[in-house]
Amino acid sequence: MTGIHEDCRKFAAWLNKQVVSAAKGEGVTQSAVEPEGRFWLGRLETEAKVANSPFGDRSERMSPCAIGIRVRPVGQSPWRLDVSVVAHGWWKDRSTTPSSWRKTPRIEETQAITIPTSGVGTHTFVPATFNSLLANAVNSTDLSVGIRVEVEHGRGGAVELIISVVNESPEDSAVLADTGLYEVGLKISGIKTEPFLLSALPDSFRYDRRIAAYGINCGIEAIADGSIQSTDTVETNRPRPKYWCVESPIPDCSFSTLASKPIPSLETLVYAHAKWGQAEWSSEELDRRSIEESWSQSMRKEADHAAHEFNVESERMATGLRILQSNPMLLRSFMLMNAAMEISSRGRFPGWRPFQLGFILANLRSVLMDASETDTVDILWFATGGGKTETYLGLLVMAALHDRLTGKSCGMTAWSRFPLRLLSLQQTQRFADAIAAAEIIRRREGIAGESFSMGFFVGDSSTPNRIKIDPQPGEPDSLDESMPKRYQVLLRCPFCDHDLRMHFDRTRWRLLHVCDSDACPWPEDGLPVYIVDDEIYRFLPTIVVGTLDKVASISIQAAMRGFVAAPYGLCSVEGHGFAYSQRSDKKTGCLVPGCRGSRLALPMAANRFAPTFRLQDELHLLRDSLGAIDAHYESLLDHLELESSNIRPKIVASSATLTGYERQCKALYQRSGRVFPCQGPRASTTFWSVADEGTLLRKYVALAPRGATLEFAADRLLTTMQQLIRRLRDSPEAVCHEAGIDLANATALVSLFGTNVVYGNTIRDLDASARSLETQVPVQPLVTAQLTGHTPFEEVRDILRRLEHPEAEFNDRIHVVAASSMMSHGVDIDRLNSMVMLGQPLSTAEFMQATARIGRKFPGIVYVLHKMPLERDASLFRAFNSFVEQGDRFVEAVPITRRSRRVLERTLPGLIMARLQHLHEPASNGALTLISKVRQYFASNQIVPETELSSLVQMLTISSDLDLPLREEAQQTLRAFFSRINDPATAERFPNELFPTGVMKSLRDVEEQAPIYD
Repeated sequence: MTGIHEDCRKFAAWLNKQVVSAAKGEGVTQSAVEPEGRFWLGRLETEAKVANSPFGDRSERMSPCAIGIRVRPVGQSPWRLDVSVVAHGWWKDRSTTPSSWRKTPRIEETQAITIPTSGVGTHTFVPATFNSLLANAVNSTDLSVGIRVEVEHGRGGAVELIISVVNESPEDSAVLADTGLYEVGLKISGIKTEPFLLSALPDSFRYDRRIAAYGINCGIEAIADGSIQSTDTVETNRPRPKYWCVESPIPDCSFSTLASKPIPSLETLVYAHAKWGQAEWSSEELDRRSIEESWSQSMRKEADHAAHEFNVESERMATGLRILQSNPMLLRSFMLMNAAMEISSRGRFPGWRPFQLGFILANLRSVLMDASETDTVDILWFATGGGKTETYLGLLVMAALHDRLTGKSCGMTAWSRFPLRLLSLQQTQRFADAIAAAEIIRRREGIAGESFSMGFFVGDSSTPNRIKIDPQPGEPDSLDESMPKRYQVLLRCPFCDHDLRMHFDRTRWRLLHVCDSDACPWPEDGLPVYIVDDEIYRFLPTIVVGTLDKVASISIQAAMRGFVAAPYGLCSVEGHGFAYSQRSDKKTGCLVPGCRGSRLALPMAANRFAPTFRLQDELHLLRDSLGAIDAHYESLLDHLELESSNIRPKIVASSATLTGYERQCKALYQRSGRVFPCQGPRASTTFWSVADEGTLLRKYVALAPRGATLEFAADRLLTTMQQLIRRLRDSPEAVCHEAGIDLANATALVSLFGTNVVYGNTIRDLDASARSLETQVPVQPLVTAQLTGHTPFEEVRDILRRLEHPEAEFNDRIHVVAASSMMSHGVDIDRLNSMVMLGQPLSTAEFMQATARIGRKFPGIVYVLHKMPLERDASLFRAFNSFVEQGDRFVEAVPITRRSRRVLERTLPGLIMARLQHLHEPASNGALTLISKVRQYFASNQIVPETELSSLVQMLTISSDLDLPLREEAQQTLRAFFSRINDPATAERFPNELFPTGVMKSLRDVEEQAPIYD
């Protein structure tokens, strides 16, 4: 039996060949419908029609009349070369009833031409034999082509030749119903050329920027004999990475070994890393490469800097190993973490990939709250699908275990944030699985303290902020029996994988995920998972996972104090949790409605409550106004935690891109940035991974629809793919024979390629695609689903369940998923192995993230339909191979600044109110909810605008001369605020009402950059 991975690769190649052939009309000799409305690749419109189009240059890209190849010839003129042209025509046979369309035989000619001069200009040639054969085939001279060679001077004065074949047929013909040409191809040979250098990228010792030629309205393929030919598709294969590429044996990274005897494996890893670096990054090796590869001085300097970064990485790992060897408590935490990850993995993977273990090892000092570590943001960088989520989960679980072993019996260890609406249900489930596994280990080991728990902190767009006794219409009602089910977050029980039910416990006032399995190791009624904001404040889960927009709640929610400092006390009523500031409806500060309990002392030292980690996923998405405003709130969080608990938290981030991270970290967190793992000495090789050219991760196919809309092309693609997969289902022997695959894998391939993803960059694109799917795809049944920001929460959960566990009958399954960027993060479904992308996403990072949803475990295929009227899409089509192969270098630098007066105008009210609630109110021993109370407190403690200004300047680090406008803005806002506070005639009652711009309630008030759930 052939391996399923190899058969997936073969099937993807076979599928692509069939799809492209159908789009071009290959193998079709007659048609009942006009070919112009059927075939959308390989067609050339007439030059006259393009010239008369009102769309100008865009018309040539949408429906070109010519294809060409741009080259740089070697030597001086005259240049001699052979030009081969191939095409088909179509003519309407009116002798039949009804009339039908017939295709001509393949018309081909190779013509030797000479370009006599290097002067700028156009040389025209007539392929007489070709045109004669074409005329005979359609019985008309109205079909004809011309060959043109343009001589241009490119950058640096180098001569460039553009060899084109042009459809010179008339726009209208008295004889022919269609004067277009089909399946057109162009090939040049017999001329020596030199490559172009990809101008969009700078020199680098890691990358090859050479491109043999550029296609004009087509792709190009360089052949081993030196010839260059046009292609209607631009295809490139992305190899699957291997996670160990050095000669020495791979260390035992299994969870079981690391949970019982970790030091030998870690020593092997650290030694291998150092030894590899000594060979690959030595001055001698870099000198050798510099000479052989003709590096510039800047490239050599870049290599020296990279070698230094590698040495720092190696030393950090060695330091982590030494700490483990000398710190029994940390070693035990590490071993128990591995035992937990073994449970959490459910057997899907037996251990760590080496880079994951290396990251944890390099960051062990942060678990010990080493002050020297908090000045740096450690960014986990690896290609999407490499295992970033599990890596930082391992670090956080280890930190939580270490907290319990060192006396932190409750409270938060980490707050993990995802950009706005990019937290997925699958990511949440992985967090829950890891935390549940850690809790199993904690109980097994008899470690004291509260149960490990998880909070899901996203707000009332998906889960309730609170559940009231007397809710308003539209708010969750505790008496509504259907209410709990609407808010199910987990897909299954994290302890035993059993199905869950939702229940609201009015006694404890908790919304519970309940597992009814008798075999579940969790002994209590409700799982330790909190999804209501008030419950998260009451119980302070070990790890809170949520969306970044909630950070603004720190300014308006006094009970959010537990995210930066200790609560005020513990409610005396069992199951009510922590208590906070007293309010008129919360006499003791307990958040349970109507609670009459008293406030008890905290169960541990107050300075242990503050979380030691803040984690930011998808760091590169914190940009523009979102990043600028979040930067101020990040400074606020640091300020409050330092003032309240004398702790500066460690910030860990993850990203699939590298561009501009140093500047971004400085702007966001006022910290330096550091990436793990370091890039290797070559583009496809690091110590941690190497491209395995023998295996396929995914095939990328760029397509430029001709004379057709993207919706039409997408419909044709989906129609062909669905017809082919159904043919495999119905005639497996025939298809398996054609594709060269094992018949025993046919059923698996139907499942792995039977669901197509249509990815749209805008809701408009997706809506248009959804409408087309309903009417334009002649395949029945066709079950479709949408995953966008408008998809209801319950529907998202159901779609993910169906995709992971498809129905037994193919006809009942989901066949097409129309998805927006909400799917580009955290969706890990092995069955998704084919995608049609409607245009290039606006950012390279989104392209990388979205396409990485395909081929997670098995080889997959991604079709990118370029919007050729857009210059960006057109230019990326021309360099698509380099774009895919060197995608990291195309990632746009993150535009962000924290020094914006307009941004400060928006954030100042929140910063001031947060200080009032979380620093001044605790010091006042009372409630500062009313202006009169604040006025009295300020007067008694001599708090004036200048004292608050000093704190804000320190918080935001705006003390330089360049920051004078920011300080003036802060000063004016504070003076106005204090003036209104001290005005007895002020009509407002509450301090937050004194700001004309209001206090931000959510970062979504600024910008919604992405849909809500994957």
